[in-house]
Amino acid sequence: QVQLVESGGGLVQAGGSLRLSCAASRRIFSINTMGWYRQAPGKQRELVADITSDHSTNYSDSVKGRFTISRDNVENTVYLQMDSLKPEDTAIYYCNFRGHIFKPFDYWGQGTQVTVSS
Repeated sequence: QVQLVESGGGLVQAGGSLRLSCAASRRIFSINTMGWYRQAPGKQRELVADITSDHSTNYSDSVKGRFTISRDNVENTVYLQMDSLKPEDTAIYYCNFRGHIFKPFDYWGQGTQVTVSS
């Protein structure tokens, strides 16, 4: 069973930065899309950003220009650089790997808390 392990969350003041990382517990082949989602209290989980195997990226409008997603295909790791953080960015952030090896797979991390104080 593959596990995704996130790190880098924490408490930061508004305007500050954090860098999230997510790595797989073992090598995974054929990961098509790596992504970051977040869920704030009382809200549904939403896509923050994702990146395909050819490094094509997609961002939610709320984070465009402030967050940057990147990936390392060799290390099976995805990163989220978060700059100019706002209190409304406070949420639990989850990483996600999707792909296909004989059958589709869809792995999720356990989540890491990001809290932005005003």
